[in-house]
Amino acid sequence: MNRFIWLLLTTPWVALSALGMADGAIAASHPSSSEPLVQAVKSAPDLESPQSANASRSASVAEVSDAGAAPAVLSERVARDGAATPAGEMAQALTLAEADVVSSDATRLLSEADAESLEGLTIAPVRPEGESTRTEPLSLSTITLDSIDPQLAEVSDPTFRPLLGQVTSVTQLSDVQPTDWAYEALRLLVEEYDCLEGYPDGTFRGDRPMTRYEFAAGLAACLDALPQTEPGLDLLALEQLQTEFSDELALLRSRVDLLEDQVATLNAQQFSTTTVLQANVWFNLTQAFTSGPVLAERNLATPGGTIFAPTRDANNVPTIVERSSPQATLSVYANFNFNTSFTGRDALVAQLAFGTGNSPANELVSSGFFNSWGVPFTDQGSLIGNAPRVLVRELFYSFPVGNNLQLDVGPRLNVYRYFDGNRYTFFQTGASSFNASGSTLFSTIDRGAGAVARVGLGSNFNLALAYLAESTEFLDAPFFNTAENPNDGFFGPTNMLIGQLSYSPDPNLNLRLLYAYSNIKPYNGFIGGAVGEPLPYGFADDGFGGNLNTASANTILANFDWTFADWVGLFGRYSYGDVNIDPVDAARAGGNVRVQSFQVGLGFPDLGKPGALGVVSFLIPHDYLGGREFLLSGGGDGGTQYELEVSYRYPVNANVSLVPAFYAIWNANNFESNPTVYVGNMRLQFGF
Repeated sequence: MNRFIWLLLTTPWVALSALGMADGAIAASHPSSSEPLVQAVKSAPDLESPQSANASRSASVAEVSDAGAAPAVLSERVARDGAATPAGEMAQALTLAEADVVSSDATRLLSEADAESLEGLTIAPVRPEGESTRTEPLSLSTITLDSIDPQLAEVSDPTFRPLLGQVTSVTQLSDVQPTDWAYEALRLLVEEYDCLEGYPDGTFRGDRPMTRYEFAAGLAACLDALPQTEPGLDLLALEQLQTEFSDELALLRSRVDLLEDQVATLNAQQFSTTTVLQANVWFNLTQAFTSGPVLAERNLATPGGTIFAPTRDANNVPTIVERSSPQATLSVYANFNFNTSFTGRDALVAQLAFGTGNSPANELVSSGFFNSWGVPFTDQGSLIGNAPRVLVRELFYSFPVGNNLQLDVGPRLNVYRYFDGNRYTFFQTGASSFNASGSTLFSTIDRGAGAVARVGLGSNFNLALAYLAESTEFLDAPFFNTAENPNDGFFGPTNMLIGQLSYSPDPNLNLRLLYAYSNIKPYNGFIGGAVGEPLPYGFADDGFGGNLNTASANTILANFDWTFADWVGLFGRYSYGDVNIDPVDAARAGGNVRVQSFQVGLGFPDLGKPGALGVVSFLIPHDYLGGREFLLSGGGDGGTQYELEVSYRYPVNANVSLVPAFYAIWNANNFESNPTVYVGNMRLQFGF
């Protein structure tokens, strides 16, 4: 057999396997010395389905036959990250079915230099027919898909087809060096036979596993090149190879045809070449229960609403009403995300929101506490009267500046995308209520116009800085959303400066320290409501029902999550805030409202099913340390509200989840005399 036959039949498995490309072990027994080496190729693991691919990888290499047969051809990458074999790279056993294959070309291929890089290589001697021979098999019984190479995830998918590019010289392959033991074989295939392709980025990726389909494609390329390179080639052997791989080649051609049809269809019907649409939809069934009337501080003129602040009675006490148990509600909330990239490193993000919710607990809260305690985050609505609207929730452009800085700018950035995150309190997967999903004292504005800079400091430290002016989707201009109002402007109140330092010494431990400075515009003369934090909702006046000037405020927040075992994690959050009270009436003395909040809880990852998450959260949302006399709502009778939340996200499949949640609220609205309020929520969550 001439030199090219030797190279053609051995190089895909000797040279490429030596660089780690052989997919799985190849084991074959040869009944007689007259059968060509193609039998060894035929016995390679079948990758027509992910199941067979995974089965072949997790199994040990086939035992070598004892009875009168040449030993098996064994080839497997057994090293990962420089571990395992004597050479630190691979172990391989080869037996050639025909004695004449061991030729001068084979000797040159396995030169002394090659042997040095193949320390531990075993070549079984060729014995006369009928004489038994045995080579100890390489035991790979403990090697699985993940332990070999993370890129095997690609190989397990038979539809995976990497993009290749033709090369004319082995020097064009940037990751192939003359010191590689199969360098000469690669050079011959590239430069003499012109049938080896590389990747478009100029690499060969010799440590990447190879599927049977890729081998068939490479073989076909070499067969096409044969008439020009080796006129005297052994065509019988080539015909045998073509016959053996005819099914794979036919399947490969059909897959290519199918892909071309799919690409043509996508090009004709696609929404955009640059934009990806993702959506989340939540159905909410919610009910709030109480054993008796709940006291709430509200305006007597509008006792059924929470928008207007209470008044003070003759004793200078905020007006109080009694609220009874509400009825159950069924609502929907949805986000539609349009993510566009022009360079691959940038992103233009637009998120639309739609909701019909008005959660039952909103019927029990004091003025200014709308969408706070007892309300699931996804049970909210975009309502004017009873008319739901589709609103722009986020709109910004994100792009890199150098290697360590990412800058996000836009008219509507979501504060919680960047600040006060926690793996166990993210509303889509963890703690689900408004109060438990983030600090109750942060942030003065939920969405804002401005900029956020994220800086990688190295050593597991990250810094985020922001300037944002009020621009929130459910608050209408010109009364709210000062960034869009020329009477207030982008640099007028309400606005915020925020800084957060994050430290992640381990993937399972995240620490965050945050500071925020706020300028808060008074609405109807009072500070508070939806844009009042660190005043935790509610309303504040000058202590006598009088109006206030713009307030300055400070918030300090510490937040952590720690998964200390595979099945359980701990999380916590502490917040402190103070709001300056500056009366319009110069005769009134001002002061500060000082308040703190606590949260601690446990998370249970993969509880009952991979991807599931159970969370138990205990929370004191607002514990006033001073300035209670300025509170129009939120002060109650001096009590301290505290809450318990239990939620469980169960993923039915990759796109659908069920999330039952239960909340208990003691001393609601800070009235010690109030009965305990219980809230149940069942959420059906879709992501696509």
